[in-house]
Amino acid sequence: MDTADDEALDGAAFARLIEPLGPFEPHPSLAVAVSGGPDSRALALLAAPWAAERGGTVAALVVDHGLSEGSAAAASRTLEWLAAHGIAGVRLCWEGPKPTAGVQAAAREARYRLLGQWCADRGVLHLMTAHHRDDQAETVLLRLAAGSGLDGLAAMPRIQETSWGRVLRPLLGVSRPRLRATLASLGQGWIEDPANADPAFARARLRRSAGVLAREGLTPARLGATASRIGAARQALEGETAALLARSVSVLPAGYAVADRKALAEAPPDLSRRALERILGCIGGRLYAPRRARLARLLGGVRGSGVMEVRTLAGCAIGPSDEAILFIREAGAIRGTTPAVPGGETLWDGRFRISFSRTAAGPGGLHLRALGAAGWRRVRGDAECGFAMPDGARRALPAVYDDEGLREVPHLSWRRNPAAEGDPVVASAAFAPARPLAATEFAVV
Repeated sequence: MDTADDEALDGAAFARLIEPLGPFEPHPSLAVAVSGGPDSRALALLAAPWAAERGGTVAALVVDHGLSEGSAAAASRTLEWLAAHGIAGVRLCWEGPKPTAGVQAAAREARYRLLGQWCADRGVLHLMTAHHRDDQAETVLLRLAAGSGLDGLAAMPRIQETSWGRVLRPLLGVSRPRLRATLASLGQGWIEDPANADPAFARARLRRSAGVLAREGLTPARLGATASRIGAARQALEGETAALLARSVSVLPAGYAVADRKALAEAPPDLSRRALERILGCIGGRLYAPRRARLARLLGGVRGSGVMEVRTLAGCAIGPSDEAILFIREAGAIRGTTPAVPGGETLWDGRFRISFSRTAAGPGGLHLRALGAAGWRRVRGDAECGFAMPDGARRALPAVYDDEGLREVPHLSWRRNPAAEGDPVVASAAFAPARPLAATEFAVV
């Protein structure tokens, strides 16, 4: 945890913060999210020499959300500041239409998508963010106000596993004043984001109330310590949930799961609920859990006697029986199409990692979409497509279409006309969900 708020962090102090978050490569390649504010500036200035001393590199990623007229200029100023300190900077832009409601949440989602994609494209396994102790305290209070349970009150982890690598928060135990003292010791100024003081945002209102809360004992240090204790409990529960999933659930390469109903029913209710949530996230391709009330109804059916009702939840069709529960991606919930770019790669429907052949060509309009009922009718007469799997799972498989219709279905080894069309459009297709079944979601260091 933090020491005196007026004591600047130096290289040795930063090393003590980041090294427990390893392991790192012998010559670590790191990315740092830099907004231009004081916290991320301090992190960049601390991380760059730490990596350089180990023969590694740091890339500073500046996200331009495009939400204000001056966002591009602000991003450029941040990049210039980074360059003046010998830190390589990259500008990432949030393109496309912006929402009129829930702007902060949408911007956060877009930011992490852009940061994660940059890291994935370049094989960078460690992304550092500048969240600190005061951010953690505010998160606890916001989650408490929202009525969150144990998972929410654990707030932010120091290490967050992702599909491409890890998000690291080495400053989570460091106070906001100490980071400003660090910048002052380095002779660095900073610009405060006006939104941080805008009472339209809940975090800004909490900051205005910080003195009152502290006098009642709700200091950032105590709230951060509470989050750490709750986080340890969450981590233990996640470990038990992973063990339950390992012995009771099979995930098939075609993107569906079969669960042992008896094992889920006999486990403690909270573990069963967590297991169901993880299965739904894995098969449904969604990052967020369904509403607790809907999940509770599903849990009641699993733990009840007799045959459950067939239902849909979180993008999954759930087909129960006395002994097993089948979780299949709901084909009707798969929207839109994804262009097939020669030599490119995509995470289709949040579930399948698809790589396209460099020589892929066709009549035009090559794209991915769900096979669907009509597509399955087109191929089911071919003997080589008789792989045993539920019809619902077939309909939710990725399929390649062009201007002439269905062209290939990788998981069924089906192609419209292999002799005439040359190489397959899809070079590889693997089930690699954005939310793996039993990955570590919360880590306490």
